[in-house]
Amino acid sequence: MLNLQACLTLKKLAKESRFWRAILEEANKPKRRRRVVNVHKLNRYTKDDDVVFVPGKLLGFGNMDHPVTVSAFAFSKSAYEKVTRAGGNVFSIEDFMKLYPKGRGVKIIG
Repeated sequence: MLNLQACLTLKKLAKESRFWRAILEEANKPKRRRRVVNVHKLNRYTKDDDVVFVPGKLLGFGNMDHPVTVSAFAFSKSAYEKVTRAGGNVFSIEDFMKLYPKGRGVKIIG
């Protein structure tokens, strides 16, 4: 689960945005039911400079050939490296909430 401050911020944003409401629903699920997404899926369903949120864990299977901005509940070390090596940005959920408080233009992949 998220830390207390992030959880409170997420609940506040969920009142104003359908995007964050969907993320809050996913955050409240047990860990074993959370989504797992590989980098190759992220690469397949995104274009250059897309903004993406993964409501689960991003794993490093596959390759990234274009830059994306991504946030997730958790990242594997190899996934983090592959996204940054492709020129993308990786944000913690706290930073992502500050950058995209309305969730406009953000894709949910998973």
